[in-house]
Amino acid sequence: MSTFDDREKGFEGKFAHDQELEFKAIARCNRMIGLWAAEKMGLEGEHREDYARAIIRTDVEHSDHEDVIRKLAQDFSAAKVEVREGEIRQKLDELLAIAREELKSGA
Repeated sequence: MSTFDDREKGFEGKFAHDQELEFKAIARCNRMIGLWAAEKMGLEGEHREDYARAIIRTDVEHSDHEDVIRKLAQDFSAAKVEVREGEIRQKLDELLAIAREELKSGA
C-alpha cells in the first residue's frame, strides 16, 4: 500500500470518527435541551425523561435542528410558557458546546 493510500485511509478514519462524535454531541445536546424545556414547562419525574427522548427522536427522524426548534417552540406555546425562538437557539448553541466539551473530555 502506498503512502497516499495510508494517508487517505487515515483521513477517512478521522472523518468517520469526527462524524460519530458530532452525532453523539447532538444527541446529548438534544437530551439536555429536552430536559431544560421540560423543566420550563413544569414536567417532573419520568415525564421529563420522556420529553427529552421525544426531542432526541425529533432530531433523529428529521436530522435538522430547525425541526427541534419548531417542536420546542410549539410545545412551549401549547404549555403557555413564553420562550422566544432566539432564546431556544441560544440555549441550543450553549448546550451543543457543552456536549462537545463533555465528549472531548470523556465525560
